[in-house]
Amino acid sequence: MKIKKIIIAVTFISTLLNPIYSFSEEQSRARDLGIPFHGTTGPLNAITDVKGVEVGQVTLFEGNGALIVGKGPIRTGVTSILPRGKNSTVPVFGAWFTLNASGEMTGTTWLEERGLIDGPISITNTHSVGVVRDASVAFMVNKGWKARWHAPVVAETYDGVLNDINGFHVTKEHALEAMNKAQSGPVEEGVVGGGTGMICNGYKGGIGTSSRTFELEEQSYTLGVLVQCNYGNRRLLRIAGKPIEELTKTPGPCYTNPNLKRHFSFAPYCEKEKQAKVDNNKGRDGSIIIVVATDAPLLPHQLKRLIKRPSLALGRLGAVSSGGSGDIFIAFSTAGGGVLNEDTSVEVKMFPNNTITTVFEAVIDATEEAVVNAMVAAKTTIGVAGIKIEELPKDQISKIFNNY
Repeated sequence: MKIKKIIIAVTFISTLLNPIYSFSEEQSRARDLGIPFHGTTGPLNAITDVKGVEVGQVTLFEGNGALIVGKGPIRTGVTSILPRGKNSTVPVFGAWFTLNASGEMTGTTWLEERGLIDGPISITNTHSVGVVRDASVAFMVNKGWKARWHAPVVAETYDGVLNDINGFHVTKEHALEAMNKAQSGPVEEGVVGGGTGMICNGYKGGIGTSSRTFELEEQSYTLGVLVQCNYGNRRLLRIAGKPIEELTKTPGPCYTNPNLKRHFSFAPYCEKEKQAKVDNNKGRDGSIIIVVATDAPLLPHQLKRLIKRPSLALGRLGAVSSGGSGDIFIAFSTAGGGVLNEDTSVEVKMFPNNTITTVFEAVIDATEEAVVNAMVAAKTTIGVAGIKIEELPKDQISKIFNNY
């Protein structure tokens, strides 16, 4: 409880100091701008449309000005997905895939071997994977997971442009709070949780989610996606097939304070940027973590096929999976309820292979929308040394898709 109060106080103070970002503003979503997407969503258009899935997030947002390692500015956090909810100790069938491996996702060798995921799936920044992994083990021990040892899943993307990443501000307590506060219902998007300090396609990025429903033999199923979006080059960005960079005039990353030391050569001072075009080809590599949940009865080998398909959604958006990008995906199925037990024989149901293309389509559509939702929800943010990352220009995007 003490830690929770500290986080709330930090959030309030930092919002006052950085008025261009507010946690209290109403959250926008891509469909609010008239962007057309394929497929039918669940009621929340979120990963939590899959029954039983819970999401918890802790956001650390504190300080402004020059970088002082160990003190800030802090723009980071933790996002945790609990496949069957925080009170379940039953595993789920799972699989993972890496499109480009400049990143980390723990627990994947054991997942590859046995096709099962135990415990939470958490996402944070690159230098906090270890502490969040340790917290996940503690969470599973405290909840009474049966195994004598645990290899939980923790993934990362790099937030060191906006965040004091070498200050190690994410603690075990923060990670445990994210897991213990996980709940069903709407999922906050944008500058929140593990996505707090992330940049997506040259705009402010972060957490995004979406879902799709589909039917088979009069049975309705749901698939949900959650992304931590920190990848991409603005020059290549496409939304619903439209080249966005050619249609917007939003400045690229720039420094707001010429009296503070610059830390990245790709970003000029904002005053100069008004007079000179930024070369977005000299941008930064990045990464994206994609978590896919479904209640369809997919076995591990089917989930392995499924989790390759988010790559096609990134292609729709203009991604090329650059050399320094960590594009790592994980999928699980909540089907089977409480019958999955490694100590006894169990019977499981399998989705028919000859109709699995329906699920492939759902995951591609939901991933595409989740990424755009992350950018639409994210607000302009100032971080380390006054570097500013602009939000997606929603008014211009709305005009593009409403033929204004």
